[in-house]
Amino acid sequence: MKRRDFLKLSGAAAAQTMLGGPLSGLGPARAGGPCSGFTGDQAVAHILPTVSHERMLIKASFVHPLSSAPVLTVGGAPQAAEQTDIEGRFWMFDAGGLDPGTEFSLSLTVDDCPVVEPWTLSTFPDPTSMPSSFRLLAFTCAGGHDLFGVYVPLQLRQRLLRRALSFAPDAVLAIGDHVYWDLRSLPGSLFLGNSSTARDLAGTFDREAAVLGGANEAVLTGAVDYQIAQLYGTHFRGVPVFFVRDDHDYFEDDRVDPGLTTFPPDSFMVDLARSTQRLYYPEFLPDSTRPLALPQSNASDRPSGVSEVFGTLRFGKLVEALLYDCKGLMTTGGSAGLLVPGAAETWILDRFSASDATHVVNVPSNPMGYSAGKYAEWYPDVVEDGMLTTAVAKDGWQEGWLDQHDRILGAVFDRGGVPLVVSGDIHSIAEQKILTSGALDFASNPVVSLVAATPGTRIGWPSATRGTKALPPTSMTVDEVVEVQEVNGFHLLDFTPGNVTIQHFRWDLAVDAPAAIDSLTPFHTSSYDLT
Repeated sequence: MKRRDFLKLSGAAAAQTMLGGPLSGLGPARAGGPCSGFTGDQAVAHILPTVSHERMLIKASFVHPLSSAPVLTVGGAPQAAEQTDIEGRFWMFDAGGLDPGTEFSLSLTVDDCPVVEPWTLSTFPDPTSMPSSFRLLAFTCAGGHDLFGVYVPLQLRQRLLRRALSFAPDAVLAIGDHVYWDLRSLPGSLFLGNSSTARDLAGTFDREAAVLGGANEAVLTGAVDYQIAQLYGTHFRGVPVFFVRDDHDYFEDDRVDPGLTTFPPDSFMVDLARSTQRLYYPEFLPDSTRPLALPQSNASDRPSGVSEVFGTLRFGKLVEALLYDCKGLMTTGGSAGLLVPGAAETWILDRFSASDATHVVNVPSNPMGYSAGKYAEWYPDVVEDGMLTTAVAKDGWQEGWLDQHDRILGAVFDRGGVPLVVSGDIHSIAEQKILTSGALDFASNPVVSLVAATPGTRIGWPSATRGTKALPPTSMTVDEVVEVQEVNGFHLLDFTPGNVTIQHFRWDLAVDAPAAIDSLTPFHTSSYDLT
């Protein structure tokens, strides 16, 4: 057995053990064989669903290729399976025409044998209804492979996520960096995707060939299986997930190095991000108020109407969250530069002015109100002596990025209610009230900015890699609600017709025992009444 194959099989076995499945289930599926070969969760590597008020989109993979298509039933009705890889390990199910606000029983079988315990999944309420509450679980930067020794071990990440799920969220928001396998940007590529360790495990990409449908596909799954399929397993099959892309999901860090500026992404980087999503996690289902003409929306190789980078989480008339990637479609051009395409900005601004939802939430992949001096931030700040400054020009930064930031942030404020931004990327737990941004004054109703916590970061904190903790950029004034903390954790956001409550959970690998995860309680709770 080649070392690469051994490592893949060992990783699969280790992950299944962590998830509680017996190793005997790792044998290949046998058409017409006894159902005992599929008992429990072990034959299924992962299941990740998303929903709207009328549709479900589910991505699933199996530990070994299937010789016949799996069958998913939703409320007793079988759904067509679409194979998304060349081997038969990855499958997609698209169930439409469903009743809003309804709990459905789901089952998954292969050759009439159940391969996972039946479960329930609910559609969101009708957009015209007013639910009494909505609970959202949020985190960022959950990716990483134990092979490199620089991330929270997979078993502990799984434990953190299981604790988060124990609070019964209605939906899950994972804001970027689902994958860490940087291929060219330094210094990350020295120990990530371009390292000899990575090549031994997964192989080497051919940048001149397509990612799916050929030899590159096995390299992709060798890199990503552990970071997504084995991390989430089947634990999330009963809760809708919303995955927002960020820089590492394009297999690079956003950097300006001699001879290489990683973003805007080249065509192969985009193919890597799209292919990862195609196999592992669901796209954003259509929303009647989100234009189908937005970039990377309604593509011919995707389910009808979905968007890959612009999402709407609509929970009745209670919550409308606008989700978007700030790096995959960014442009340069000085004052004309944009982190979000102009058409998408128009959609965002329109929804803040026109939505009939009680709470409209801004969810960019880039943080608002925090900087660590990186290239593809909204802000021109760089780090000098541990502090942020604009006295030194930031390589590659475009002034149009900050102009766009202020237009969007202004729309968040003008909306009224509880102006809320939830973002990721910055590997910290933090919450603040933004009082000003440039010439904009928000003091009468400060914009609340939450930086989501990471379950996965171990040594890649901003203070270690950038020389500073995340700080407010020099163009802004803020009131600190929760100081920046470089620890692991997650957040629960509870919405009611009159209030938004944010609960912060933290766990410190350096000082806290693993067992402490199982009893985590909020270390801080913020409450904002609708004004």
